[in-house]
Amino acid sequence: MVATLSAAMLWRQWRITEVEAAERARMQSAWVLIGALDWSRLILREDGRTAGADHLAEPWAVPLEEAKLTTFLAADKNVSSDALEGLPDAFLSGQILDAQAKLNVRNLVEGGQPVESAVAAFQKLFELLGLPTHEVNLLVEGLRRVSPNVATVSGSQAEGGSVSVTQLSASAGGGSIPLMPQRVGDLAWFGLQASTLAAIEPYVTLLPTTTPLNINTASPEALYASVPALDMAGARRLVSERQRRHFASLAQAGEVVQQTGAQFVNGQHGVATQYFEVRGRIRIDTTWVEEQSLLLRSGINVSVVWRQRGSGRTEVVPRP
Repeated sequence: MVATLSAAMLWRQWRITEVEAAERARMQSAWVLIGALDWSRLILREDGRTAGADHLAEPWAVPLEEAKLTTFLAADKNVSSDALEGLPDAFLSGQILDAQAKLNVRNLVEGGQPVESAVAAFQKLFELLGLPTHEVNLLVEGLRRVSPNVATVSGSQAEGGSVSVTQLSASAGGGSIPLMPQRVGDLAWFGLQASTLAAIEPYVTLLPTTTPLNINTASPEALYASVPALDMAGARRLVSERQRRHFASLAQAGEVVQQTGAQFVNGQHGVATQYFEVRGRIRIDTTWVEEQSLLLRSGINVSVVWRQRGSGRTEVVPRP
């Protein structure tokens, strides 16, 4: 009986120690990620002083590959190598992404009514990816239903076949959705399939306001979808040209594809960005913490729109 009680006490003490160590590592990781977010805001703020075009050759676009934090600590003259002995290995990685390099779902509806050009862009993207185009109608209808007192399409119309913008505007009836989605994954609330969301996630974003597509950072697929007369060859040529020299204006980009008849429209396209996405990850042994943030830059003021954090543990595969 004494041995059993002793074993139970030892196990409980070990368990408390493990939980405390994991919580301490999680909190330390969180504070490091907060510091990384502040550093990202500083980089974007300094870049905003130029008030020019945003492109992939700027400092903010250079990702931070996984780096060992103890390397930075050892480089500090106030930290001796002896003080680092016994510390667990910690690795930090992250990057700043242009959130306006993707098609913005919020552009589909304005004032409770579908936007013809945005709907056509999403339909063109869905066709390129081999996805059912009627799910674009689900997106449009879902966004319209979020707005109060907006007429909606009946369920039978949204589920099958193609519905024109005129039909979407003129139809009536239906219910309402109480919350506006905040992430691309939330678009499942509108009835989109999980496979569809996974396919469009690299090319689609959901921002708080309508935004133009930055042609200096957008993928060939996003550029192809955003311009009705642009083919994929022209989109790739545009990307190849901007690698040699970024576009300072829409007119410069138009010169590259003018032979195809493609035109960039001010308001739908641009060369500057306001919304940026910051991703950070810190790993301590097998424990990791990830954070994703959306930043809004207005001039030199950079504010946090939202932050999302997740944590987990990497399972160690035993050697055979």
